[in-house]
Amino acid sequence: MNINNILDHIIDSVPFFKPELSLMVAFVCCIFASLFIQKYWKNITFWISIIGFAAAFTFLLPQLNTPSTSFFEMLVIDNMSIYARMLILVGTSCTAIFIQQRHPKHNGDIFSILIGATIGMHLLAVTTNWLVAFIAIEMVSICSYILVGYFAQNKVQSEATMKYALFGSVCAAVMLYGLSLIYGLTGNLDFTSAQHIRGLIEAPEVIIIIALLFVFVGIGFKLSFAPFHVWSPDVYQGAPTAITAFISTVPKIGAIILFARLYKAWAGTGFYFSDLMIWFMAIAAIATMLIGNLAALRQTDLKRMMAYSAIGHTGFLLMAIFAYQEHTDYLLFYLVAYTVMNFATFLFIDQIEQRTLSTEISSFTGLGKKLPILFTAFTITLVSLIGLPPTIGFIGKLLVFSAVFSDYQQNEEIAVLILLIVGALTSVISLFYYFKIPLYAFLRESQQEISYNEQRSLILFVLALILVGIILLLGLFPSLLLNALK
Repeated sequence: MNINNILDHIIDSVPFFKPELSLMVAFVCCIFASLFIQKYWKNITFWISIIGFAAAFTFLLPQLNTPSTSFFEMLVIDNMSIYARMLILVGTSCTAIFIQQRHPKHNGDIFSILIGATIGMHLLAVTTNWLVAFIAIEMVSICSYILVGYFAQNKVQSEATMKYALFGSVCAAVMLYGLSLIYGLTGNLDFTSAQHIRGLIEAPEVIIIIALLFVFVGIGFKLSFAPFHVWSPDVYQGAPTAITAFISTVPKIGAIILFARLYKAWAGTGFYFSDLMIWFMAIAAIATMLIGNLAALRQTDLKRMMAYSAIGHTGFLLMAIFAYQEHTDYLLFYLVAYTVMNFATFLFIDQIEQRTLSTEISSFTGLGKKLPILFTAFTITLVSLIGLPPTIGFIGKLLVFSAVFSDYQQNEEIAVLILLIVGALTSVISLFYYFKIPLYAFLRESQQEISYNEQRSLILFVLALILVGIILLLGLFPSLLLNALK
């Protein structure tokens, strides 16, 4: 291929990259505005980020139902990647509003960092190339380290940032070493290509297994599935609530899409690891669900409990990948459900934290009668996280369970059956720790006079109520979303 053909191909690929280009423009404008305009117009960087997210969302709409590849097949443009990027943009927009309302001062650079993380997550959702995936993971990771430490004001928050950065750096180095082994053995970095899979088949089994396990360390860090979850509780507890809401939700969307593409590309091929991968994913999902849910039972701090809850949900997201083979819309539906539920939860946690100046569950004793709307809406969100009707969480889990059970009936893999049983069991376990909150708020009487602050953000409270409305609406009428995703 000569230079003219290369340039022509790059030029032809640019229109498919418009959403990311708009984010890059917004990134540069945010930096420029924070340096020169922020002192005259305090909220300029926030509004630039919102406009950038809206522009990227608008550029995604014409790409629907027009599957294609671009940039030498490194990027895959299909409905899965488009819907995932739309969800990422909605999640980052909610995060931007959350940050602006809760940290209105000295936040000029935070929105450019958020945009940088969004670009990385977009790349994760569209790529089948290991090198692009690694660059995307590192973009998201570095931005996440900065986000966690940006508003650090005490030793706990600084310690959370250091743990996150150190653990992430080690995982990145291990992943890069694994990728170098894979490239040396296959000569190709596109994990869907025939040459790549043929190279994996012909390579020594022991070396390939070691290399792939190294690679999964990096993906496992971003998804925080066991045993790469150890950073999550300290970081979630130490970070500001707005940042915790972001890192526990949005980066997982891109990572899950990448993992789902990898599983679909290898499942059913002649590559021996495709059979091992079923057991690998099942064991990882089972361990993650059990560790997350059992550890959450013992927590007394709400943010730390939600950290372990997010780990448990990551196990369920891994389980949802089994549904991806036949039902792409089911995986997307559960990702939407998880995003809506998680953001609503952390918005309510923020509201409670602002009033009680604490995230200890015991500090909520008797507050349900003082703040009935807040705790009733919060309880509906918790019911959805458990997976009870009539909520979006119930529909999402029902769809995943039915798809995975159908997969078991076709292939009769014992690992999938065990996964189904553990998934159902951990959903029951989650009921016991989620219901601690309404138990303390509504059913327990405080031994001393209940006092709380009236300070609150009306915009964040309204946003939380809107998300609860979505939880109930899509729980009662799931076809509204499912028909759009098909």
